[in-house]
Amino acid sequence: MSMATTSIFTQILSTATRSFGAVVGFSLVGFWLVMAVIGPFVSPHDANAFVSYDVFGPMTSEFPLGSDYLGRDMLSRILHGTPYTIGVALMATVSACVAGVVSGLIAAANSGWIDATISRTQDALISIPSKMFALIMVASFGSSVPLLIITAAIAYMPGSFRIARSLAVNVMTLDFIQVARLRGESTPYIIFKEVLPNMFRPVLTDFGLRFVFIVLLLSSMSFLGLGIQPPEADWGSLVRENILGLGEGAPAVIAPAVAIATLTIGVNLLIDSLGVKPDHEKEH
Repeated sequence: MSMATTSIFTQILSTATRSFGAVVGFSLVGFWLVMAVIGPFVSPHDANAFVSYDVFGPMTSEFPLGSDYLGRDMLSRILHGTPYTIGVALMATVSACVAGVVSGLIAAANSGWIDATISRTQDALISIPSKMFALIMVASFGSSVPLLIITAAIAYMPGSFRIARSLAVNVMTLDFIQVARLRGESTPYIIFKEVLPNMFRPVLTDFGLRFVFIVLLLSSMSFLGLGIQPPEADWGSLVRENILGLGEGAPAVIAPAVAIATLTIGVNLLIDSLGVKPDHEKEH
């Protein structure tokens, strides 16, 4: 990791200690990231075990989030679904942003037919609504975790490309880039050593936004029954399978919706904190 990247991470952590919203966001995101790793191991019951005679049971000391439509423990179901909700979305976001940023840097560094070819290809992809594209892919190839990752990555790669390319084009006009060219530095060196570190903060912000979009896309696909398939479940499918309990205010349908909300709110608070400069930057 370069010194510039390390400095940005240090500034972000410094900002998180000064902003209440950033602290809340960091806490929420950190909690769910930890649960994505250890959640299935600390759940009180097996996710598919019928442990209660009450359907849409209330919150009790034994079942803190109640029971679902089959008498399964909702806390265990949510903890087991966390790796699917966060893990699949995170892998799709990383794939989308890496592909988008790299192609954006290549397009910005190579004007002419290379830039035109990459840009027109990305324009064609971005013209397709993400949900429509996901529905077409699932209808054509069936639902699976690898397909959901690939579909979400392709759907959101063009947006990442456009932001990365616009940022890179602006950086390419700066004097230190011209100096690097005069020194005879190669294009890969200029792209990854000179340009990328100077656009890391907005790229990181875009990464957070795309993660939220992909979480909502995958949750909506699961709500329609086209995402993670039984017996496994993510938070979107947990809402769908317990939707009949909404009329009676069952925790089984409210809890996974709250989980989605807290994750997206936490990420958005972190994204907002990236635009807040630490005190030592404000003085200059």
